[in-house]
Amino acid sequence: MIKVNQLAKNYGPIKAVNNLTFSAKKGDVLGFLGPNGAGKSTTMKILTGFISPSHGDATVCGLSVEDYPIEVKSKIGYMPENAPLYDDMTVLDFLSFIADLREIPKAAITHKIQEVLDLCALNGVKHQTIETLSKGFKRRLSLAQALIHDPEVLILDEPTDGLDPNQKHDVRELIKKLSHNKCIILSTHILEEVESVCNRAIIISNGEKKFDGTPEELKNKSSEHKLDDVFRAITTGESVQGVNL
Repeated sequence: MIKVNQLAKNYGPIKAVNNLTFSAKKGDVLGFLGPNGAGKSTTMKILTGFISPSHGDATVCGLSVEDYPIEVKSKIGYMPENAPLYDDMTVLDFLSFIADLREIPKAAITHKIQEVLDLCALNGVKHQTIETLSKGFKRRLSLAQALIHDPEVLILDEPTDGLDPNQKHDVRELIKKLSHNKCIILSTHILEEVESVCNRAIIISNGEKKFDGTPEELKNKSSEHKLDDVFRAITTGESVQGVNL
């Protein structure tokens, strides 16, 4: 459902993404890992059509993100790291606004809104203005807007950032449930999240792919099965005790 081929994005002399190639299919929850500035968010912005690549190509559901940007956006639900929300709207008003933008038939809007309110546990705050919500509720609202049109592909940038442990567990369980009929790319800096939710992991550093495999394969590179140690060794090139790359 997602194919990325020799994708690159340059900002002057800076190579934010450097000849990145990978693919993902329906049922995949692909953990996208890397240190700050590695190129994760840039890749996601290319896939979602917010910025253009310097060269290379990416397709979503067989459609080029460059040649068919509107069609691609209709198939994607995107939850950015710092989601822009309209503070003076209520939760219901905002979801209604998004449903209208997504061209959901008017007869189905009420049902679709209630569906994502239930999925994201937002019923208790649906009449509140967004400015009064905690960071955790804002993250859940951002996830709800990404789901409202039932997209085939979900791209989630730090989806559990700001959530308490119970909320993190609920969101992770929801992601696993959604993965049965969707393709999900999940950017996170929480390694335990990859282990608990993802069936694949990609690590990038300095815009380049350094690892592509299962979380189990990643963990097995450490004699003590420490993901933190493996991540540090891969992204820094340092020799870490017990890690065999």
